[in-house]
Amino acid sequence: MTTVLYAVLVLGVLGLVFGGGLAVASKVFEVKKDPRVEEIRATLPGANCGGCGFAGCDACATAIATGKAPVNACPVCSGEQTTHIAAIMGVEVEATERRVAFVKCAGGNRSNKKYEYIGIEDCVGAMKIAGNGPLECAYGCLGFGSCVKACAFGALSINQYGVAEVDREKCTLCRKCMAACPRHLIIEVPYAADVMMRCSSKDKGAVSKKNCAVSCIGCKLCEKNCPSDAIHVVDSVAVIDYTKCTSCGTCVTKCPRKVLVNIHDDGKVAPVVNA
Repeated sequence: MTTVLYAVLVLGVLGLVFGGGLAVASKVFEVKKDPRVEEIRATLPGANCGGCGFAGCDACATAIATGKAPVNACPVCSGEQTTHIAAIMGVEVEATERRVAFVKCAGGNRSNKKYEYIGIEDCVGAMKIAGNGPLECAYGCLGFGSCVKACAFGALSINQYGVAEVDREKCTLCRKCMAACPRHLIIEVPYAADVMMRCSSKDKGAVSKKNCAVSCIGCKLCEKNCPSDAIHVVDSVAVIDYTKCTSCGTCVTKCPRKVLVNIHDDGKVAPVVNA
């Protein structure tokens, strides 16, 4: 009986010693947490979309708190949320221009096809079949919705022409659709911009015209008539410089193929009239 009591006593003492040691170690080696991280994380929307360039909202909050990212790093945050994060960090919010995604293609079912694709509804999968996909145009939207599936905000859809289209009001520029598009047709443009070029074809004019009914043929009429020198034909396709563009619409009226268009106030693209 005495032996048992001694054993229990020894174990109790050892428990107290080790417990006390762990308690001391937890204080000595404690990793101090910045309370701002939790505050910022609570303000972020929790979408974990990666649009900020970090793995998720936790990583973004840590980056903001440690000064590795600006207070407006999250593209999904509203102005009120960003202002709150700035207040937590004790800084002013720098005004930034809102930008959104845009699909540089108008072809879709108006593009000529090499064959009828029957397979999984995926653009990457379709491109692996018989030479870069079913379209004659190697730069056209395949319309199988890989970008639509990638968007966590419901900002993309396939329109009546079989082309991906962005809802500017829903777009947060998380860039996931850009990464999902195997033909790299999705670019970022200023939200306030009115004039858009809906073609990415680098084929010469005759070939581009043969492949698609609504393609840029590099005629340079837009370039010659732009009063602001804001549009130039590069690699056979017109490219808009939004730092110069005044949205006057001259290029739109001069484009014989109607691939230069004005964006309506509701975010939809004006219908294309075939040349």
